[in-house]
Amino acid sequence: MSRLAVEMQHAAEGVRPADADLARWAEAAWRGTGDAEVVIRLVEADESQALNRDYRGKDRPTNVLSFPFEAPPGVPAEDLGGYLGDLVICTPVVRAEALEQGKSEESHWAHMVVHGMLHLQGFDHIDTAEAEEMETIEKEILFRLGYSDPYA
Repeated sequence: MSRLAVEMQHAAEGVRPADADLARWAEAAWRGTGDAEVVIRLVEADESQALNRDYRGKDRPTNVLSFPFEAPPGVPAEDLGGYLGDLVICTPVVRAEALEQGKSEESHWAHMVVHGMLHLQGFDHIDTAEAEEMETIEKEILFRLGYSDPYA
């Protein structure tokens, strides 16, 4: 049985989901067969904006950023313990989006964790076919967790 270790980093103030919920959502989205590790960092808008600007060229905060781990040249990834990478989730953006979209904060948080975890595993939504595949997987995972379609 595979196991996902989740390390939490809290750099944001205010109400947020329990660490156990964040880990449960990440584990539900883990599609691998071996053990793995991920870091989930909760941040304020300024940190999200700086990262989004520096790594994506978009000078605004965003809901979730995924930073997949890349093994150094010459080091096999399997020798590094299955480290997937980091998710950086912006607490105020997730809160505002949930309100704007008429969703519960909990369901939107679950969606952001699942969405980010899929990115760490190579899924993307650059073109229509990729987006449809990723959205289908997200909906299936969220349904299993007891949440409704985040795109409805």
